[in-house]
This record gives sequence, structure tokens and C-alpha cells, in this order.
Amino acid sequence: MDKVNSSVVSEFVLLGLSSSQELQLFFFVFFSVLYMVIVLGNLLIILTVTSDSSLHSPMYFLLGNLSFVDICQASFATPKMIADFLSEHKTISFSGCIAQIFFIHLFTGGEMMLLVSMAYDRYVAICKPLHYVIIMRRRTCTVLVMISWAVGLVHTLSQLSFTVNLPFCGPNVVDSFFCDLPRVTKLACLDSYITEILIVVNSGILSLSTFSLLVSSYIIILITVWFKSSAAMAKAFSTLAAHITVVILFFGPCIFIYVWPFTSYPVDKVLAIFYTIFTPILNPIIYTLRNRDMKIAFRKIMIHYSRAKKISERPVIVRNSLYKDCCCCC
Repeated sequence: MDKVNSSVVSEFVLLGLSSSQELQLFFFVFFSVLYMVIVLGNLLIILTVTSDSSLHSPMYFLLGNLSFVDICQASFATPKMIADFLSEHKTISFSGCIAQIFFIHLFTGGEMMLLVSMAYDRYVAICKPLHYVIIMRRRTCTVLVMISWAVGLVHTLSQLSFTVNLPFCGPNVVDSFFCDLPRVTKLACLDSYITEILIVVNSGILSLSTFSLLVSSYIIILITVWFKSSAAMAKAFSTLAAHITVVILFFGPCIFIYVWPFTSYPVDKVLAIFYTIFTPILNPIIYTLRNRDMKIAFRKIMIHYSRAKKISERPVIVRNSLYKDCCCCC
């Protein structure tokens, strides 16, 4: 028998976050506002980093790329989830489901490596400040970003290779707001135990290895500044506090869902919302509100655009005053 996908399921039914009709409108408004804040907030970071010459440094280059990944990560499923709140039949095609699985692992894998790259940047800046300019050149930063996307691509293709040819011939109800890989795999019409183990191992290697690298780099940084001065320690801890917060909020749900044995918990939906919606909205808040350079750059942009607006309105005011003078003369 040929090893082909013998699926007869053409679409999947998404149960969403809640079956309560009273909550649907609330969720629609709530997540619509959150999604707009995610897109606008991260776009503002990208605009600020690219337009302000004082932010043309490796740290902000990586931060701009992280904001782009956050927009992508929030957009792979959130718009459909918002639209489904107003729909009675929440369905997604088989190809659309596979596409969601592809993009979620592409963006999460890429973000993990970007966070490692940002931690490496802080390690070099704090532990090897005299070599920072030489090590963190533009070429190095570009290579780090390319590696992040490459790791995400390899990760998602390997995950799909385990699942794309699974036969789906009966159950098609996914108890989530998007095609979550663990829940979709359980719908296959065969014993998917081996596939589940391979997925856990794949996700576990990436999640735990990157998390271990991040924790190790933070420990090395703190030990290094411990012997310098209390002021240096305070500054380093203030810098790393934002990174550590993002790492915990991002890796915690991912490790629980994808590294834990394939057992469904009611809290899985909440955790999935964390790394698909809340983390992308927290990144711009954490990385900007605690950053003095970003605040100054924001003020520059606001002043620039307010002045441009006044200049654009000035000809109209002049014309009105000239018109009034002419009328008085008559």
C-alpha cells in the first residue's frame, strides 16, 4: 500500500475559547483591541528603531526583528479567532490547519533563537565591552537573524514531517482556537504514540536547549558584574529583568504544552493565548517602557510629526488671514 495521506477529513471544527454566547461579543472586542495594540505597538518599535540613528545598534536591530516576529506570531491565528467569535460554525480547511501548524512553529522557533541572540548581545556588551564593536558587527547581527529563521524553518518542517501524512478519517473537532499540533495529532486514525514522542523530543530539544542557553548566559552576566560594583550589578539586573520576564512568559507555556507528555489540560487554552497573543503584546511594553533610549526616541518622533502637522496647516492659516485682510480693505 502506498504511503500517502489517506485523509478523508476536509476540514476541522475549532471549539474556540468558550461555547458561551454571552462571552463571544466580549471576547471579540477584547481580542480585537489586543490585536490592534500588538500590531501598532510593534510597528511603532520597528519605525522608531529604523528612523532614529541613535538606535542603530545591535541590541535595537535585534529588538526590531523581534517585533516583526511578534507581529507574525500574533497574526497566524488571531484574526481568524476574532472572526470566529461572530460565527456559529468555526471551521478551518485541512490545508489551512496545516498552514497554521507550519507558521506557529516557524515563528516560535525563530523567536526562541532571537531571544538567545539578544541574550548573547547583552553578554558581549556586559562581559566583553572592549570587544563589543568588533564582535557585534552588522554582519554578525544579520547572521544571527538568519540563523533564527533557519532554525524556525527546520523546526517546523521536522514537525510537519511527523504529522502531514497522518490519516484523518473520522474525528475532526479540535478543542482550541487554532490547530494546535498536540490536539490535531490525537485525531489521527491510528496509534499516534510514536509520533507524539517524536514531536515531544523535537520540541523538547529546541525549547530546553534555548532556555538553558538563556539561563546560563544570564547567570554568567550576573556573576561577572557581581565582582565589579553594586552600581554595575544594579544596572545589569535592570537590563536583564526585562529579558528574564519575556523568557519566563514565553518559554513557560511552550514547555508545558509541547514538552509535557501528551495530556490535555483545561489550562492549555490559556497557555496557548499567552505565547500567541500576550507575549507579543508584552514585548513592546517590557522592552520600551523600561528603556530610556526608546522613550527619548518616541518623544523625538512625536515632536517631529507634531511639527510636520503644524507646518502642513500653516499655509491654510496664512491664506485665511490674507483673505480677512482683503475683506477689511474692501
